[in-house]
Amino acid sequence: MTDLPALPPAPVDEAALLAYLDACGFDTITTRHEALFTVEQSQALRGELEGGHTKNLFLKDRKGNFFLLTAQEDSDVPLKILHKLIGGQGKFSFGSPDMMQELLGVTPGAVTAFGVINDREGKLRFAIDKRLLEHDKINCHPLTNEATTTIARDDLLAFAKATGHDPLIVDLDADPENLENTQ
Repeated sequence: MTDLPALPPAPVDEAALLAYLDACGFDTITTRHEALFTVEQSQALRGELEGGHTKNLFLKDRKGNFFLLTAQEDSDVPLKILHKLIGGQGKFSFGSPDMMQELLGVTPGAVTAFGVINDREGKLRFAIDKRLLEHDKINCHPLTNEATTTIARDDLLAFAKATGHDPLIVDLDADPENLENTQ
């Protein structure tokens, strides 16, 4: 799929996101559930949703640059060296809820790879865990933590690119002595 439709007007909410994914021709399944705020809650409630499950970190470096990392739910995220893996200037802190709302259109607990649709000015860098991309299907919140949308890996990558975010694929298991990003 090379020619995707124009993005809907920002800010995009869940309904507009799902309509856009449908207009792109992406085969998705959205499952409704109670609000989830942690990976542990997600694991207990999700049942047998097929595919890779995510955890997401909205981060800021000391120069004020913003990053979204979408990782396999059980990946260890090396916070002390993560800035070296994804191009941050100094160690990371978590981005504020106000900036999260402004850049991703979500609140804490609902951070998702789909949030890049709301960053129209390209203010954040999007990175995806290499392990997560081993799955054919990936599960992400559709801009709310009261649902999970399953999407094909390649469609998620095409979606990110359509939003102007060519994801950096990062090996979170990289040897800290030999830090190299994969593209």
